[in-house]
Amino acid sequence: MTIAAPAHAPLLLTKRRIWIIFSALIAGMLLSSLDQTIVSTAMPTIVGQLGGVDHQVWITTAYLLATTIVMPVYGKLGDVLGRRGLFLIAIALFTLASVGCAFAGDFWMFVIFRAMQGLGAGGLMILSQAIIADIVPASERGKYLGPLGAIFGLSAVAGPLLGGFFVDHMTWQWAFYINIPIGIAAFLVALFALTLPSKKATKPLDILGIVFLSAATTCLIFFTDFGGDKDFGWDSLLTWAFGLGMLVAIAAFIFTESKAKDPIIPLSLFRNPVFVNATAIGLTLGLGMFAAIGFVPTFLQMSSGTSAAASGLLMIPMMVGLIGTSIASGLLITKTGKYRLFPILGTVITGVAMVCMTTLTASTPIWLICVFLFVFGAGLGLIMQVVVLVVQNAVPAAEIGTATSTNNYFREVGAALGTAVFGTIFTTRLTENLRDVFTSAGASASDAANATSTLDPQALNQLPDALRDGVVNAYADALAPVFWYLLPFIGLAFILSLFLKQIPLSDVAGLVARGEAISGEEAEALEAQQRADRTAKMRFDSAEELVSTGSTPTQSGERTP
Repeated sequence: MTIAAPAHAPLLLTKRRIWIIFSALIAGMLLSSLDQTIVSTAMPTIVGQLGGVDHQVWITTAYLLATTIVMPVYGKLGDVLGRRGLFLIAIALFTLASVGCAFAGDFWMFVIFRAMQGLGAGGLMILSQAIIADIVPASERGKYLGPLGAIFGLSAVAGPLLGGFFVDHMTWQWAFYINIPIGIAAFLVALFALTLPSKKATKPLDILGIVFLSAATTCLIFFTDFGGDKDFGWDSLLTWAFGLGMLVAIAAFIFTESKAKDPIIPLSLFRNPVFVNATAIGLTLGLGMFAAIGFVPTFLQMSSGTSAAASGLLMIPMMVGLIGTSIASGLLITKTGKYRLFPILGTVITGVAMVCMTTLTASTPIWLICVFLFVFGAGLGLIMQVVVLVVQNAVPAAEIGTATSTNNYFREVGAALGTAVFGTIFTTRLTENLRDVFTSAGASASDAANATSTLDPQALNQLPDALRDGVVNAYADALAPVFWYLLPFIGLAFILSLFLKQIPLSDVAGLVARGEAISGEEAEALEAQQRADRTAKMRFDSAEELVSTGSTPTQSGERTP
């Protein structure tokens, strides 16, 4: 039987093409997730050499802030214009910003290029998740989202290991040089493998919505950063100016979205109870999760006295836990069609790990820290990709990118908030502790301040034993108790998980639902027919050429006049 191809020639989503596209997504996700973790191990050395120990939280905050701001933009533009071109732009931007980070001559220039990296990373994360929803139905998506989550877990170890190796044996700049060949390779893979339909916008872009959303996000982060800063604090007029600016920008954004023809974040999404619940879980989880992950390598280096390379090796248990539960939960969801149990289990396990981390001291055995990290990773693997799947399954196919980016936006808002609050509390406590250590050893106030701002692992190892022990204890006393501040957010995520509604998983991919692609057996049959048509045409052209030249093939295949 002959199958007639539609007039608009939709994309044929055969199994082979899906896996080719998936390889491009894996390359992009590896690029963005590796960079988040490779810097965490190198951070003490970077801030020490660039003179920014007192402001090190800005390295992480700038990256997260930029990533958060652009997520809704990538999500909406992907729905309107198609995702292939945006994905290539995100890779190129990230790679070029990596070059800038490597050649930054001072601390604040480095922070600016980190923000530029975030502009690319936001696209890589959002577009990868949205493209998966385009080509794979929700009922089968778990087995694909699991490996994407595993990439994050792999990067959680590979990043610190590479960062530690570069710091110990080369220079910290290599943590960014390495992105250049990976970025080029990812760009080429995406260029040739990522075959997706393009579109044209039919409605004006919501520029005002983007502006007000960016302003609200920026004011929110600055409000928390300046509030926790020792030079400003919560009684500063500038701190509360940012707080007021945030409220004004949020009000302006809501009003703009209610009037926009094609809003960047449709307010109708928030009338969907499943979407709201899953997004709230992501927000609260981000508050606790990313703040903890970002500073664990610093704790391991400075509090436990391990080298940068050793602190990277100590992250392996977290990777094993995260990869194992991420892949296992994805396969189980695909097999059973049920997802509700996994966020509940994941928040409980993550909370247990967080309680354990509050007991960390300079004398905590390394093997025990590894156990804590394994449990922490196992909990995260049960939540991260499951929440994305739930959100994508709860919205129409035309809003997959927008819903995915909005969910990730609120999770990153939580991450930026958690990192800012957690980082400023940690930095404030650490700075006070270190100055006390140096002044107790006989240093003047100015010498103590200078020694604190330029302290890195190499400088720590050169200090006298008594002074070095004091510095190690200062890090432990500053960091470990702050985990208590993160626990309430994990508890809230658990309560929200209990109320998450189980709905059937869709068995139609996004592109198919929108009429832009054909999948399954029909796609395989159409592709087979196209191959047969091409073969027949080649034979016809060859025969026509023989006739025109007046030659005929012999039995052996040679042409004779």
